[in-house]
Amino acid sequence: MASPSDTYGPAHVSASVPHVPRPSASDGRGPEADRPRIVPRRHTGRRLTAAAALLVLAMVVSSVVRNSAFQWDVVGRYFTTAAVLDGLLLTLWLTGVVMVLGFLLGTPLAVMRLSANPVLRALSWGYVWIFRSTPLLVQLLFWFNIGALYPTLGLGIPFGPEFVTVRTVNLLGPTLTAVIGLTLHEAAYAAEVVRGGILSVDAGQTEAAQALGIGRPRALRRIVIPQAMRSIVPTAGNMLIGTLKGTSIVSVLAVHDLLYSVQLVYNQTYQVIPLLVVATLWYVAVTTVLSAGQFYVERHYARGSARALPPTPLQRLGKQLAGLRARSDRATARRG
Repeated sequence: MASPSDTYGPAHVSASVPHVPRPSASDGRGPEADRPRIVPRRHTGRRLTAAAALLVLAMVVSSVVRNSAFQWDVVGRYFTTAAVLDGLLLTLWLTGVVMVLGFLLGTPLAVMRLSANPVLRALSWGYVWIFRSTPLLVQLLFWFNIGALYPTLGLGIPFGPEFVTVRTVNLLGPTLTAVIGLTLHEAAYAAEVVRGGILSVDAGQTEAAQALGIGRPRALRRIVIPQAMRSIVPTAGNMLIGTLKGTSIVSVLAVHDLLYSVQLVYNQTYQVIPLLVVATLWYVAVTTVLSAGQFYVERHYARGSARALPPTPLQRLGKQLAGLRARSDRATARRG
């Protein structure tokens, strides 16, 4: 009778399992020599697509740069003239004023829309409905011709005598008309942006504030709005850029914004294309700066909602350069 040691002992194991020699240090191979080499997947289609896209981009850029009809020398001559810079400053001022006033008016409208009072809800809904339903150009032309409906504006007792009256033509100039029209238009969209941000905050935040004895206005100001900014900022950034470009429509009111200033120049020199390129380049430059600012504002309000903040463009570039340097060092060590 065989014992367990005869069946499962070292002799049986050594007889059934072939001996595999281990690599020694003297043969020039270490333990890592037996590991399979990991080869990255080759993305041939991705590389071909990127090469084709770069080729098309190079063709477009070459056609723009080498096309003499753009008159790049004229573009460079008028790019920083006083008339163009004055129009740019008015455009920036108009954009900032309209955005600030629009959100100052839109935020109460959003709160009214979420109110339990049916009258306030109806008034807010009606305001948003009428100003979102009417084209912006029509609104500006309406406010520009408001003197035909109300020749004078007065201040006094409601439905009673007026103490002070002023002619509408003397009160509302083109620039003030543009500010009023753009502000009332933007306030309707700002109200929806703020309302969407407030609704994105969990209702439990408000309930917890009420359980702690915090009033609704304070809870809205200190708890809800700061958390809603994560949803408000991206859309508000898009509105800011849209308002910057939308201010060009005030040129129909003879407001000396960037586009109108450029039009005054090419109406005298008949160099339409290069002057339009000047306006386009300024719009692109300002939009780029605003987009960068929007990124950092979004990154600021992302604190607390993500474990790690998204890297900045400089951090992303540094990481890519470090990766390239590491691959270069590995390739050098492999060749050595």
